[in-house]
Amino acid sequence: MSKSYTLDIENIRHGNIKDLQAINLNGANLSGADLAQSNFTGSNLTGVNLTGANLEKAILRCNLRGADLTGASLQGADLRGADLRGAILLSSQVENISLAGSFLAGAILTNLDLCNADLRGADLRGVNLVGACLQKADLSNANLSGADLSQADLEEANLSGAILHGTNLTQANLLCAIVEGVSFDYVITSETIIQ
Repeated sequence: MSKSYTLDIENIRHGNIKDLQAINLNGANLSGADLAQSNFTGSNLTGVNLTGANLEKAILRCNLRGADLTGASLQGADLRGADLRGAILLSSQVENISLAGSFLAGAILTNLDLCNADLRGADLRGVNLVGACLQKADLSNANLSGADLSQADLEEANLSGAILHGTNLTQANLLCAIVEGVSFDYVITSETIIQ
C-alpha cells in the first residue's frame, strides 16, 4: 500500500529523504537526483526518469518497469527481485550490483558492464545484452530465452541450469564458462568461443 501524503520531490531529489518505502513515484522526473543509500522497497517507480541519478547502495526492491536509468550510478545497489521489465540501463555504472531473481524481460542492457553481477534466477527473456561484459557473472538458473548475447563476454560466467532457448550467442565468449546442465539446442552460436 502506497503512502498517501504529498511527496516533497525536491527533498527526495537532494537526498534529504532516505526512507522511501512503499511510495508511488509513477512517472516522476528524478534525473540527476542524489538517491544514494535510499530505500525504495515496495515502491512504484514505473516509468520514472532516473537518468544520471546517484543510486549507489540504494535498496531498489521495487517496481521499476519502463524506468530510464541511462547513466545512473548503481554501484552496490540491491535490486533483488525488482521488476525492471522494459527498463533502460544504457551506460549505467553497475559494479557489485545484485539482480538475483529480478525481472528484466525486454530491458535494454546493451554494452553494460555486468562483470561479477549476481543474476541468479533472473528473468532475462528477450533482453538485449549485445556486447555486455558478463565475466564471472552468476547467471545460474537464469532464463535467457530469446535474449541477444551476441558479442557478449561470458568468460568464467556461471550458466549452470540457465535456460538458453532461442538465445543469440553469435561471437560471444564463453571461455571457461560453467555450462553444467545447459542445453545449446535452438541456440544461435555462429563464431561463438566455447571451451
